[in-house]
Amino acid sequence: MLPHAYEVPAAILLVIGGALSCVAGYRLFKVVLGIYGFILGAMLASSTMGATNTTGMILAALAGGLVGALILMFAYFIGIALVGAGLGALVAHVVWGYTARGDPPAVAVILLSIAGAMGAMLLQRYVIVVATAFGGAWTVIVGSLAAVGDRDAARAASAGDVWILYPMTPAAGQRWVPVVGIVLGVIGVGLQLGITARKK
Repeated sequence: MLPHAYEVPAAILLVIGGALSCVAGYRLFKVVLGIYGFILGAMLASSTMGATNTTGMILAALAGGLVGALILMFAYFIGIALVGAGLGALVAHVVWGYTARGDPPAVAVILLSIAGAMGAMLLQRYVIVVATAFGGAWTVIVGSLAAVGDRDAARAASAGDVWILYPMTPAAGQRWVPVVGIVLGVIGVGLQLGITARKK
């Protein structure tokens, strides 16, 4: 979590990074890995600081972000396997969410994550295109909602609701969010396969 004064600039950076990922993620995959590594590292590191320690939060976010970015950029193949594993876990949660209540069994998540990692290594190009398009679309939505000061998004973020991290479980009153995410992701996949990721 960032201090309030830095939320809008961070949201704008999320929108820009998400847009780049959505439409040119394959071509800029190492950059996209760096962006998402930075976001993940910054989130983890800044959460270790107290909410009143603004300087500590910013320094921790920068340091954690740089470490996260470097780890994912230099671990290219590990990054691809992690993307596939993440997609497998997402599929487990989406399918289970529409067929049953609660979280999916750990065994199902683990098996689909392993299958996703193996599939990602075999079909690198397509996995990268799909993952960056949909991940970028989701980042654009979250950044846009934060930038315009959406009250439901702000309330959900401050309450720690899961919709920010889990696209298929939106906050109350945000049922349109997954639909927009899917539409933007499909557009991103189409643009990448048709233009930015096309083989020369």
